[in-house]
Amino acid sequence: MLKNIKGYFSRTEIMIWSISALLVITSFILFDRSSYLTLCASLIGVTYLIFNAKGNPIGQVLVIIFSFLYGIISYRFSYFGEMITYLGMTMPMAVVALISWLRNPFNGNRSEVRVNSISKTETAFMSGLAMIVTTVFYFILQAFHTANIIPSTLSVTTTFLAVYLTFRRSPFYAIAYSANDIILMFLWTMASMTDSRYISVVVCFAVFFVNDIYSFFSWKNMKKRQGS
Repeated sequence: MLKNIKGYFSRTEIMIWSISALLVITSFILFDRSSYLTLCASLIGVTYLIFNAKGNPIGQVLVIIFSFLYGIISYRFSYFGEMITYLGMTMPMAVVALISWLRNPFNGNRSEVRVNSISKTETAFMSGLAMIVTTVFYFILQAFHTANIIPSTLSVTTTFLAVYLTFRRSPFYAIAYSANDIILMFLWTMASMTDSRYISVVVCFAVFFVNDIYSFFSWKNMKKRQGS
């Protein structure tokens, strides 16, 4: 099995995952040592990212699990925006994306999705939907007295764009997630000022940011290879 893993992932990908996991574990030991749920979610997160970078549907299965765990973590700090976003949008959309990826394999290979491009018309449609979703969620978050409501609302916007582009199999899903990572680093930095344990969550999303940037270029290369 280990031989198969080494054969499937490149040295760069194995290095990225190893360093990511090491940083997550180190930050947990230094700043937390109690919230094993956060540690578990973070390790699942860095693992799904490396599978997503390969366009492998297993990544979407892990996203579903991560979303559930992250929803619980967000609830504990009253980040209801994050909780609602991940449980009510990211998790169900990951199910839809999983179906889409399984239905669109590259050359019949179910371990690699066929990369897609979206038109300018669809981009405009997506942007319009994002504005509507953002507006609706702002008032929902306001009703829940959500902490740090502005960045929480922006997180809804970037998450919606990310899950939509993931479903549509566009490389730009990773850029949207990268933007979301930056917002979440800010949100959890604010939380860590109250409870230092959340520094480990900040490190988690910093690691996610690097992985998402790698995923974007990985998908661009996949698209080029699939088109040749």
